[in-house]
Amino acid sequence: MTTFSDLALREELLQSLTELGYEEPTPIQAETIPPLVRGADLLGQAATGTGKTAAFALPLLQRIKLGGPRPRALVLVPTRELAAQVSEAIHKYGRHLGARVLPIYGGAPIVRQIKSLERGVDIVVATPGRAIDHLTRRTLNLQDVEVVVLDEADEMLDMGFAEDIETILDETPATRQTVLFSATMPPRIKHMVKQHLRDPITISVGLGRAEPGVTPKIRQIAYVVNRAQKSAVLSRILDIEQPGQALVFCRTRADVDELTETLNGRGYRAEALHGGLSQEQRTKVLGRLRSETADLLIATDVAARGLDIETLTHVVNFDVPSAPESYVHRIGRVGRAGREGTAITLAQPREHRMLKTIERLTKQPIAIETVPTVADLKARRLELTRAALHESLLEDNLEPFRVVFDTLSDEFDPLNVALAAIKLAHEATSVGGDEDAELDAPQMAVERDRQDTTARRPRRNGAGETARVFIGLGRVAHVRPQDLVGAITGETTLQGREIGAIEIADRFSLVEVAVDRVDEVIQGLRKTKLQGRKATVRREKFDRK
Repeated sequence: MTTFSDLALREELLQSLTELGYEEPTPIQAETIPPLVRGADLLGQAATGTGKTAAFALPLLQRIKLGGPRPRALVLVPTRELAAQVSEAIHKYGRHLGARVLPIYGGAPIVRQIKSLERGVDIVVATPGRAIDHLTRRTLNLQDVEVVVLDEADEMLDMGFAEDIETILDETPATRQTVLFSATMPPRIKHMVKQHLRDPITISVGLGRAEPGVTPKIRQIAYVVNRAQKSAVLSRILDIEQPGQALVFCRTRADVDELTETLNGRGYRAEALHGGLSQEQRTKVLGRLRSETADLLIATDVAARGLDIETLTHVVNFDVPSAPESYVHRIGRVGRAGREGTAITLAQPREHRMLKTIERLTKQPIAIETVPTVADLKARRLELTRAALHESLLEDNLEPFRVVFDTLSDEFDPLNVALAAIKLAHEATSVGGDEDAELDAPQMAVERDRQDTTARRPRRNGAGETARVFIGLGRVAHVRPQDLVGAITGETTLQGREIGAIEIADRFSLVEVAVDRVDEVIQGLRKTKLQGRKATVRREKFDRK
């Protein structure tokens, strides 16, 4: 087994790695570090999450001369998020060397960057656009650069940075060491390698077919569905899969906004990320995702480039990517560092052939599965209840509850006592109802949902267009009309007379309000509890008959 000590790294770097908890190099690090330390140019083909940042950062810190007035190393990356991540990582690796690292990217104050460059930095991590800006202003001097790293080079070319990269490389010494990493190798990358790398060593790790008998870390599945059903299908799949956190890719900004609104309406905690957001908005979105106050990130390809979310368990292609290479990039965001992950694709019937093209590129099969039924969803929820009870039986101190069992078992069959407890546990952990039953029986209206109404309020005087809000708690949770009215008037600007009909069933409630007040009510109810419990709150999708 190779260790970092075997790679002849400086003692200061080994100390940093130990403090960071790094025990042994990943395959890409073990193969890449030795030739880079020797000064060779290198072409690395590696999937996201294989540890390539340390693979180029450690040799870079090992080789360059630190403490000079101008940068000795330049790392080019496609996005500002990746620039920040790579800069932070290099700073951590080089802390005991006193390495000065500066990220420069758009959306951050350029004056502050200029002042840092004037004070002197050792390593610059930049997006091509901002690097060109500094070169134009003559605030960035690359004449002393010893190492240039092009990270995620195919992404930079896809974003239209080819000319900028050429300009930047022309500003660096011809004697520099050049390192290029790319997940895919289209002809444009091969041309760049031929133009700018000298007899490069080629290393490929983390791509291609899994070894015989080894299950791939990324489970790849697809569902063939009509466009109109995709949102409902995705909701049911998420209920079945129960992802820790998921990244959902859409083609356009409009698709991102529409799907985010739909999923939030169905009770998920979803955030949108696309080019229409300001840097401040993007930072807040990513902060909520990393603090796990959001479960789903709905994004376009460009907006999600460079994101590194350790808690990500699922990637969803809401549409089949137009280029197979994009599929490789997307699914590379799960299964990081040896962890397991799931890649889900929703394909329209006419896109089935595109899935086959992707299979040929990745050399891995994509399993075509049928959309889970309501029965599957019920079975999944029961399994989750069983698993929760199993964990409680193994881990929890149940002795304080014995008095309840003893009292009830004197009057009832102990088996029925246990079944009643299981029923309550199941209802407490299940979210909403079978909201997507129309996927199985489109004509099933809401008669089932309305059978057990216990209370109504008169319509508002002079009411215009109205809509209903679904709350995933009902009579079983002891929810009463006055509870709903009190929660809405307490958490929103609505008054009691502005609340329309209220319907309460066993496991959910429906409240009618004006269409233009629905979002306010949903947000308000999500902040509070009903009978001491948080509820799923969304816009009711069925029109009132």
